[in-house]
Amino acid sequence: MNLRHKLRESHSEVDTGPLNDILFILLMFFLLISTLANPNVIKTNLPNGKSDSKMRQSVTVGLNKEGKLFMGQTPISFAELDSAVKREADKVKPDTLSIVIAADTLSKYGDIFKIFYAAKRAGAKAGFNVAQK
Repeated sequence: MNLRHKLRESHSEVDTGPLNDILFILLMFFLLISTLANPNVIKTNLPNGKSDSKMRQSVTVGLNKEGKLFMGQTPISFAELDSAVKREADKVKPDTLSIVIAADTLSKYGDIFKIFYAAKRAGAKAGFNVAQK
């Protein structure tokens, strides 16, 4: 009987060609379905505003290393700093003025704090920007 001999010689192989096709079709199916159905979407009612959000108006106050003060491009003195900041604050709505302090790294801290206090007295918020040259 040659049956046992033939069974031992045969090699079993699995054809993976159709397996690749099936996996590709399944991958495409799940990708398409996942883009169509998004279960994480939450529908909300957003509040209606009466006007646009407050837009911050900014004024740059510059201080160079010699201690000279500039509001925008206009040179001013420390004596007229309070009135100049108050004038800018009166032009815009309350709490919308932002003073940006552009100070040189070699300027004095006392002069910078004078600008901060002038902004605080006028009701503006002050930010700080160091100009390195």
